[in-house]
Amino acid sequence: MDYELPEELRMLQETVRRFVDRELIPIERETMEGPKLKPEAQEMLEEKAKAVGLWLYDVPEEYGGQGLGLLARAVVWAELARTIALPSRNVNIFGPIVSPILYFLNDEQKQRYLYPVLEGKLRHCFAQTEPDAGGDPGNMRTTAVRDGDDYIINGTKRFITGAADADFAQVIAATDREKGSRGGISAFLVDMDTPGVNLLRAQETMMHDRPWEIAFEDVRVPSENMIGGEGDGFKFAQNWISAGRIRHGARGIGVIERCLELGASYAKQRSTFGSPLAERQSVQWMLVDSYADLHMLKLMVYAAASKHDDGGDIRYDSYIVKYFGDTKSFEAADKCMQIHGGLGLTTDLPIEHMWRDQRSFIITEGPTEILKMALSRHVLRQYGD
Repeated sequence: MDYELPEELRMLQETVRRFVDRELIPIERETMEGPKLKPEAQEMLEEKAKAVGLWLYDVPEEYGGQGLGLLARAVVWAELARTIALPSRNVNIFGPIVSPILYFLNDEQKQRYLYPVLEGKLRHCFAQTEPDAGGDPGNMRTTAVRDGDDYIINGTKRFITGAADADFAQVIAATDREKGSRGGISAFLVDMDTPGVNLLRAQETMMHDRPWEIAFEDVRVPSENMIGGEGDGFKFAQNWISAGRIRHGARGIGVIERCLELGASYAKQRSTFGSPLAERQSVQWMLVDSYADLHMLKLMVYAAASKHDDGGDIRYDSYIVKYFGDTKSFEAADKCMQIHGGLGLTTDLPIEHMWRDQRSFIITEGPTEILKMALSRHVLRQYGD
């Protein structure tokens, strides 16, 4: 097994790192307005992304993009995570955000939804999480009941990022609640201006994110708006989320690296009681712990992403990557904050921002406890004989 990135990916890594160091970090406290990029920053950074060859890096070649594999995308995600200049969710300076689920649409659906998204004419959101079914989607209460040529959707979705700006939603709903996640969940394309779709409220969070709660009240959706067949919804959602969990791990790599850069640099500069912090064993050990976590996380992410690119099943790999990556990157931000003392609590540095974001990721897209519960079943099957 080769633990080094291939040469072309090392070149990609260097390109993105230069972009982050030169274009993003110097302005990282100035680009955001609430949860979104300022319009002038958006326009400027899009042009710079095109200039360095990063435009549509994650879009398949058949749709006009660069078609980078998961390992290459993980390299990009890791480098971008070294800065807080961009939204931690829904980064869109590299082209329109395209949900991977949209690539599974049939030809007629692609004409109505996928191609307009790629052209920047439509925006979308992903609506799965509910008040009573966050980490347990098989228990969702939003239902889609067949009525002639339509489905009638009723229910409430919560923590839906980008809902206010979306033209349509990919709604995951139960078509057979008894089957649950084993064939009872389906996916639908729902236009946000459909009667009965109501944005209830934006939820203020500790992160720079403002997700929405949406109510669906007798929303009539044509059956041709179903993605795949009845009962395919859970499969589509989980396939996307598995790759998304690798993104969590890749983001963790970037956060830990930036925290090591900040922590080691400050430890050399700051003196207490006549000696630099860098000579304090307590500080040295914090840096070493984060460095060891970084090394392990890189191996996990690279191995899982490579396995995915080779056609392998990475479901359990993605569980490990997410819970380890989110937890250890939060710990790295916490150690970096401690090393900086009071300065680490200020908004002069990106530490507090990373600290809040990484704490939130331990909960979102799969809480650590649920991932470990699923992994425990896998471990007992593999080693319990």
